[in-house]
Amino acid sequence: MRKLWAKIASFGVMILLLLPELALAAGPKAAPLVIVADTRKFTGWEAWWTNLYNESHLYFALLTIAIIPTIGVLFGVVADLIMSHIGIDLKSRELAEH
Repeated sequence: MRKLWAKIASFGVMILLLLPELALAAGPKAAPLVIVADTRKFTGWEAWWTNLYNESHLYFALLTIAIIPTIGVLFGVVADLIMSHIGIDLKSRELAEH
């Protein structure tokens, strides 16, 4: 039974590894795939963000990696300020059950 599961698992891994080959099945005449975002309906920072995505996926990824933790810290600080303002104290912990 263990050999059967090993064969099934190895067949599944082989399928996942060979799946990208299906994209090359059209041959060398196929046009390369181009991934772009539609910027026609965006203005302001949204247009800038989509243009950054279209121009450089690397810069877009690096900026996204930098922005997500920054916004998380900002939201956490704001939530802490709001909770302390309404009387929820998270800095000291007293158990209700003894």
